[in-house]
Amino acid sequence: MSASTASAANPATSRLVPYITSRVSEHPDLLLSLRVQRGPHGHLQLGYWDELTEDRDLRDVLWGRCSQTIGADGLPTGRPSWRMVHPSRQRECMQQLRCQVCALSARTRHGIIFLAGPDEARPQEAVVRTAQPPVCLRHARTSAEQCPHLDGRPTVFLAQSAPLYGVIGTPYQYSDDGLQAISATDEALPYGHPDLRWFLASQMVRRLRAYTVITLDDLPDH
Repeated sequence: MSASTASAANPATSRLVPYITSRVSEHPDLLLSLRVQRGPHGHLQLGYWDELTEDRDLRDVLWGRCSQTIGADGLPTGRPSWRMVHPSRQRECMQQLRCQVCALSARTRHGIIFLAGPDEARPQEAVVRTAQPPVCLRHARTSAEQCPHLDGRPTVFLAQSAPLYGVIGTPYQYSDDGLQAISATDEALPYGHPDLRWFLASQMVRRLRAYTVITLDDLPDH
C-alpha cells in the first residue's frame, strides 16, 4: 500500500492524507444497531444485533462500526475529515504496528517510531501512553511537517517495547430507560477493566515501555 494524497488547487500545497483519517463519506453505525446480550461467562454486556467476529478485538472489546470507502488499490478514497480518525483503520495500524500514513510496517531495526505533540507527552514520566499509531521512516518527517497537532516539532519516541494498554471510546449503561451512552472522555480504559463490557471502543492505546527520545535528525536509516 502507499499513502493517498489530497490535491489542492495549488499542487504545491498538496497534503498527505493519512490512512487512518476518516473520509467525509464514511459514517458511524446507528445506536439502534447495539443491544444488550449475554457474554461468554453469562453476564450482560454490550453487543450488536448482527455481531461479527471482527466487531471485537483480540481482547474481546467491542468496537464502533464505521463505513469505509475503499478504492481499487485498497486505500481509502474521498475528501478527508481531517480531525476524525477512522476506528477500524486506527485499530488495524495500532494492533499490527503499521504506519498510520501508508499502512505499511512501521518496524525498523532499532525500534518503532511514535510521534507525539510537543506538549502532549512527557518522556520523564514513568508511563507514556499513546493512541497515535506509529509512523514508518519514510513518513516520519512528512508527518511532523504537515500535521498541525505535531506543529513541526514533535516528541520522537524510538520504542523497543510498546505493549497494548487499552482503548478510548464511549461507555454505555443499561437501565429501565434502555441502553444509553455516557459522556466519553479521552481517558483510556485498560484491558481487563470490568467496565469494558459496556464500552464501545474507537481508538486503541499502547504503552511505551522501553524507548529512547530522539530528534528527527537522529532517525535511523532503515
